[in-house]
Amino acid sequence: MHAGYNANAGRFGQIKDDLAASESAIQQLEGSSNDNADQYKFLQEMRGYVGDLLECFSEKVPAVLELEAAMHQLLRQRASRLVQRRQDDIKDESSEFASLSNKAVMAPNLDSFGRDRASYQEASRQRRIAEREARRTRRRQAREQKVEGAEHREGLSSDDEETSTDITSFNMERDRIIRDSRKVFEDVVEDFHSLDFIKSHFEVWRREYPDCYRDAYIGLCLPKLFNPLVRLQLIAWNPLEEPCPNFEYMLWFESLLFYGFEEDSALQKGDEDIGLLPAIVEKVILSKLSVLAEQAWDPLSCSQTARLVAFIHRLIEGYPTVLHGDNRYTQELLKTIVLRIRLTLDDDIFLPLYPKNVMENRNGCAYLFYQRQFWTCVKLLGNILQWDGILSYSCLKDLALDSTLNRYILSALQTTDVGEENVQKCQKVVECLPVQWFSGLKGQQTLPQLEPFCRYLTHLASSMHRGSVGGSDAERRTTKEQIRQIVRMLGRMNALDHIIAVAEEHGVKDIKLLLEVKS
Repeated sequence: MHAGYNANAGRFGQIKDDLAASESAIQQLEGSSNDNADQYKFLQEMRGYVGDLLECFSEKVPAVLELEAAMHQLLRQRASRLVQRRQDDIKDESSEFASLSNKAVMAPNLDSFGRDRASYQEASRQRRIAEREARRTRRRQAREQKVEGAEHREGLSSDDEETSTDITSFNMERDRIIRDSRKVFEDVVEDFHSLDFIKSHFEVWRREYPDCYRDAYIGLCLPKLFNPLVRLQLIAWNPLEEPCPNFEYMLWFESLLFYGFEEDSALQKGDEDIGLLPAIVEKVILSKLSVLAEQAWDPLSCSQTARLVAFIHRLIEGYPTVLHGDNRYTQELLKTIVLRIRLTLDDDIFLPLYPKNVMENRNGCAYLFYQRQFWTCVKLLGNILQWDGILSYSCLKDLALDSTLNRYILSALQTTDVGEENVQKCQKVVECLPVQWFSGLKGQQTLPQLEPFCRYLTHLASSMHRGSVGGSDAERRTTKEQIRQIVRMLGRMNALDHIIAVAEEHGVKDIKLLLEVKS
């Protein structure tokens, strides 16, 4: 009897436990069903919203791209106009003095009506001469008003002055593009063009249904979704010019800066939303920089080069996960920069060769043209070397040393008489060279690409010494100081073997002190 009672009591207790567990399971399933229903409803709403958003973008994005292309074309036309004017000026001046080194008589060049093309080409040339000299005069007057201490060299300044007509035309077209960019989404409610409104929908998804959000790879889709809206705000943005707003202070950046951040939750490793802004910098900023570098940047402009270099350095420091050698967009940008520099070397650099008697006339137009072209080469050398730390070491040595210094500058120095002026030119060249190139060199030799330049400096010291023999005491003292200056230049380039040769030949006593100054 007791055994049966205990068995029934045990079964009754088990049934009660099973009933309680069943009731709990029912409640959980009912709650889960409600949650699934809410999630399903939300996802259906998001599906409809995203579909409408993409439909809106399919209509508006072509307009954004068209305006962006129009702005790039406007910048390209202005840059091309200035480059073409510079090339025409060089052709005019070089042809004007070509008779000094070429006495050949050219046959008349007639058009289809039998007229000599030279007659009406001469009118255009005279107009360019007048405009060119007027621009130089205005630049000279502007420099005099600044009262600079250092002597200016013709060819170091950039001839980027525009006519009032060109400026007015450029500004009108630029303003039109900006006005049209503000009208692109004027017929669209904010829910479909405001970054704040659009991102709020996805922030709700991320917060309420994080697993579903992650499984849908929304973090990978958002950079592409925000891309046209960011590009629209960047249409007038140009880091080659001043003033140019910092893109990190623009509305799109501030709007997306804290996307996905919640005060009460810590960031999870591997959260794709952390890379939202770097992805936009990669796909929008770097892509736009590549276009500007190819179409609007002038490597002969010191101001444009300095701004572009400084901006890329800022990107390297701020976005190291984007700007590195393995990134496709970074590679494309650097490739564009190198190709643009090579194009300038091929198309914009010209050094004429004139007879010695022509170069002796220091006030002659041919001599002044030669000097201007020489200093333009030096300016380009300095601009190229600003890219130290951005372009690869080997690429920079090829562009700066092989293609500019040895190909143009050194050849020009070797074809002119030695003198104090050449020492000053060499000093300017050495000042362009990055000091860090020589800090890690071992032994007594400089870089192989600089050996020809160092040999020229050694030759320059010997020639100046021979020229001072028989001169006055003042001339010999001046020559001795210039030789010491040459030794300092060699020391800066770590050309110790050349320093020893010059010091032994010309009796430079304080070589150790000069080397200490170098280091």
